[in-house]
Amino acid sequence: MHRHGGGERQPNAPGHALVVALGLIAAFACVEAVAGVFAGSLALLADAGHMVSDGLALGLALFASWLARRPATPERTFGWRRAEILAALANGVTLVALGLWIVVEAIRRIGDAPGVEGGWVLAAGLVGLAVNVAAARVLHGAGDGLNVRAAFLHVLADLASSAGVVLAALVILLTGWNVADPIAGLLIGVLVLASSGGVLRESVGILLEGVPDGLDTAELDRAMRSVGAVVDVHDLHIWTITSGFPALSAHVLVEPRADCHGIRRELERMLSERFRLTHTTLQVEHAPGLIRLAP
Repeated sequence: MHRHGGGERQPNAPGHALVVALGLIAAFACVEAVAGVFAGSLALLADAGHMVSDGLALGLALFASWLARRPATPERTFGWRRAEILAALANGVTLVALGLWIVVEAIRRIGDAPGVEGGWVLAAGLVGLAVNVAAARVLHGAGDGLNVRAAFLHVLADLASSAGVVLAALVILLTGWNVADPIAGLLIGVLVLASSGGVLRESVGILLEGVPDGLDTAELDRAMRSVGAVVDVHDLHIWTITSGFPALSAHVLVEPRADCHGIRRELERMLSERFRLTHTTLQVEHAPGLIRLAP
């Protein structure tokens, strides 16, 4: 078996950004929850709940980021790189649960909207907006891993929900229409549910060893077969170990007199340059007989 050990990826180290964002969100979430109780505002409580979810997501992301940097061992040859995918999955599930609760509660309140203290809602919403802008700026560019993106999506969704809180507060203060509060809560719930879809799909796809987005198995198979002297390609597997770390393995048969090592190097170069696959494991052997198999 010929193995190409390239593609050893140093995981992103977004620890500092996650700590700062976690501190900002945790500090404000409790304040907003208290304000929501005093104001009788579902929009504020929904936003506070989302921020608590953000805090848990960021804490989980921070722990997973630390785990992912731990070295490989004989028992865990890829180390803890999948920890960030598990964290992203947990974050996505949390978002779904939170979004469903907010939607159900909002629908209940729309039919019987209680009185809401618009001034409390506006003040808390404006502070929440500022906190989420700061947290989003800290996380932006901290890394492109799925785990960090999941945490970033939490903050972006909460940023939008804070804007909805401010808008609802203005409507209540200007018109006295208290139904604006549960309507804002409903929109926040829908936003939370929408933001969870992509993270759940991608994290589940990775855990199920799905082909990474942007890669086509049939195209890869044709490209490998087009390399000179390659007779057949089978047992072709493409998967993602963790975010930004795709891998490929395949059994390749070549013509009887071909140079197995040379063909392997040519395949590795083609896979790296054309498909950006640098972690490949290729078993290259001579094909029995002289007849070239049909692709």
